[in-house]
Amino acid sequence: MSGFASSIGEPNATSIAFFFVFISATLFITYYAARRSRSAAEFYAAGRSVTAWQNGLALAGDYMSAASFLGIAGLVSLKGYDGLIYSIGFLVGWPIIMFLIAEPLRNLGKYTFADVVAYRLRQKPVRIAASVGSLMTVSFYLIAQMVGSGSLIKMMFGLPYEIAVIAVGVVMILYVLFGGMLATTWVQIIKAVLLLSGATVMVGMVLSRYGAADLFRQAVDTYGIRVLQPGGLVANPWDAVSLGLALMFGTAGLPHILMRFYTVPDAKAARKSVFYATGLIGYFYILTFIIGFGAMVIVGQEAITGMDKGGNMAALLLAEATGGTVFLGFIAAVAFATILAVVAGLTLAGATTLAHDLYVNVVRGGQSSEEDEVRVAKRATLGLGVLAIALGLAFKGQNVAFMVGLAFAIAASANFPALLLSILWRGFTTFGATASIATGSVLAVGLIVVSPTVWVDVLGNAAAIFPLKNPAIVSMTGAFLAGWLGSILSRDEAAEEKYAEQKIRNYLGVGAE
Repeated sequence: MSGFASSIGEPNATSIAFFFVFISATLFITYYAARRSRSAAEFYAAGRSVTAWQNGLALAGDYMSAASFLGIAGLVSLKGYDGLIYSIGFLVGWPIIMFLIAEPLRNLGKYTFADVVAYRLRQKPVRIAASVGSLMTVSFYLIAQMVGSGSLIKMMFGLPYEIAVIAVGVVMILYVLFGGMLATTWVQIIKAVLLLSGATVMVGMVLSRYGAADLFRQAVDTYGIRVLQPGGLVANPWDAVSLGLALMFGTAGLPHILMRFYTVPDAKAARKSVFYATGLIGYFYILTFIIGFGAMVIVGQEAITGMDKGGNMAALLLAEATGGTVFLGFIAAVAFATILAVVAGLTLAGATTLAHDLYVNVVRGGQSSEEDEVRVAKRATLGLGVLAIALGLAFKGQNVAFMVGLAFAIAASANFPALLLSILWRGFTTFGATASIATGSVLAVGLIVVSPTVWVDVLGNAAAIFPLKNPAIVSMTGAFLAGWLGSILSRDEAAEEKYAEQKIRNYLGVGAE
């Protein structure tokens, strides 16, 4: 259907209406939440009052970013089967969180994953290192989301890119600054319901035209058997393994995901919320796969690449092809809500790191009143909001697709190894933790700069210095080795003695906040 004519790029009355309804509803929730976000526990963790089902929805809402919805559907529409690598990689991280991370995180920590890493180690060096890993992950993720939001709103509403980025930044600041985690949680729940509903309806429309078997048969008839074969996107097996490691273990190191486990009352609820989130996210990625093939067949690859060479508009083009401009408007508003919810979660995670880890535990040595801590967290929110807007404006027109991959690579390399070793290994030391985080961060950033993703695609050099597109297989291995070697070289008897106490709290929840 290469002759498909789209109204994308012109102001859409439906999307503008849905956009204002969503903003109005969520700002009302923020007003309500503002009255219940006085203490640090209320601001950072919604007073630990979120149920397992609500947190499962919010986790799904926080995780199902625009990169997942628009990006994976676009990849599948252009590359076929290989788009599944991203879907499966993003999903497989959740059982790892459920079985390895959720309960220890909830029992040992207070507001951030650095609480767990620093539980029996020296606070200042570990929290400084963990904060650097967290803030790098949040920053790279924020750049991708802000640039995506500006491009999407520019295309859907006809607004200038700069105004779009500023609007997203201002609304996100209002959510987090006044409503804290409670408002952010409900923004994510509403967004998850809207996104899952919209994607389900779109798939229903596709399957009403073609049965599942007929859809894939039509794709093969039009584009050849290659669309159902691996190798279209990642031909090098080492690239596939490295990308899979980044997506799987990066999920278990994302600060905005990990801090959601502190919003539930106890470890049992944390584990159940991951179970619900896994089911919802798995269902969503099945939908994106069908949406991708639906766009390939109904819209056509030529029309998709004509609108955006990366295929990011495939889902929106399919919405218009199946449901007209009204359905396009709804899906566009949902995509915008998706970005807004993720940006709010990232900003809150960054503000929590700055206020709780750095200000309270490093600058003030753990001696700070709750009022003081919340005040610093709100200032950090404002600062991060302004930074997010500035980054969105600075990267206008840049190819930032690699930023999400880099965020996952840093999370898998800097955050996950230190978190896992601190939970499972008695011999883990302060020097080992800082060495692991520093090695993972430096390798992840350094290698991705000299990889084909940046060195060739962004900087325009003829050949890459490092051959793999994602560095996780090297940077994550390096982080584990640095953590092991650093701990072997610097035994810490006090930390080893405290491991027994940590183990009791870890498994039984004794003393958990």
